[in-house]
Amino acid sequence: MATTPFSGLQTAMSRSCIPSSQRSSIMAISGKSMVGSWNKLASVCHVSSVQPFQRVFTSSTIKFERIVTKAMSDSSQKSSVSGLPIDLKGKRAFIAGVADDNGYGWAIAKSLAAAGAQILVGTWVPALNIFESSLRRGKFDESRVLPDGSLMEITKVYPLDAVFDNPEDVPEDIKTNKRYAGSSKWTVQEVAESVKEDFGTIDILVHSLANGPEVTKPLLETSRNGYLAVLSASSYSYVSLLKHFLPIMNPGGSSISLTYIASEKIIPGYGGGMSSAKAALESDTRVLAFEAGRKRKIRVNTISAGPLRSRAAKAIGFIDMMIDYSIANAPLQKELSADEVGNSAAFLASPLASAITGTVLYVDNGLNAMGVGVDSPVFKDLDIPKDQH
Repeated sequence: MATTPFSGLQTAMSRSCIPSSQRSSIMAISGKSMVGSWNKLASVCHVSSVQPFQRVFTSSTIKFERIVTKAMSDSSQKSSVSGLPIDLKGKRAFIAGVADDNGYGWAIAKSLAAAGAQILVGTWVPALNIFESSLRRGKFDESRVLPDGSLMEITKVYPLDAVFDNPEDVPEDIKTNKRYAGSSKWTVQEVAESVKEDFGTIDILVHSLANGPEVTKPLLETSRNGYLAVLSASSYSYVSLLKHFLPIMNPGGSSISLTYIASEKIIPGYGGGMSSAKAALESDTRVLAFEAGRKRKIRVNTISAGPLRSRAAKAIGFIDMMIDYSIANAPLQKELSADEVGNSAAFLASPLASAITGTVLYVDNGLNAMGVGVDSPVFKDLDIPKDQH
């Protein structure tokens, strides 16, 4: 079973919540809005004093203004800068599961690049030609724009299918599949060896891939093969990646994966064993944090992101409904954007998170904290503050 860069309800384009008077401070990048406070970049980046989410009153509508990580150049910043530095200059990151410009993997790559890291990516073999062609033709150029106006550079793209640990694991029907023709050294072991040969070491490993062949089926209708396939592609693939990359990770490095709240709460429709795979991923995160921490001083964390709009998430069929539900019920009533997850990953990869490991970091506007859906009719008589959309 091949692995695709699919993260369930986990990739999206954001809807801008900035008043019209402030639109001049926004850069529109590939359909996504980035606040102008993320408008300067250098090899050393600084997290500015973060404003709380502000209510902006315009007639009868209450909107939240999203504050994004502020990156400022040492050379252009003459006065002292408040805040703590996110400096990944000289660090090298390998992000597994980047095949387009609208997923979490891409957003994480951009945030790491904005902080100064060198970017390597692993792309699912059948998607490799389209992805590389789109890069060459400039199709992703708008999405590659960094805060200083330059384009994010992807130093190298590696073919990768994280379902297979080594060449001996690859069945004959995959070897002869025309979608794999022309590519070589794409198993996890071979990719790790290639990265070592090309660059020696890495500092950051990101797992941003999953696949559930029966994700639209209820668990009771999921076959054994479908269940085992989703566990292989979505959770064991992370174990395998860390196992093979750990020897070439510099001590003090960081490994990050992506999970979803269906690992611990019932999300009807998120089926085919995908919720079980996410639960396994989170459990493995804790064990891997201990083992990788003791062996190589590597920190291992996972980000539990809220529902986001992407091509992969749309395959499930109810992503729009889940986004609306989140906006209606989360403490912060706004749509989550991919760059917010990317910025969180940059924090986890940075020295600022040097004592954080074995953790599930929720980046979901606080939806995980809710015990009930406050949009339910049973709460209609309660005076619950809400955004008037």
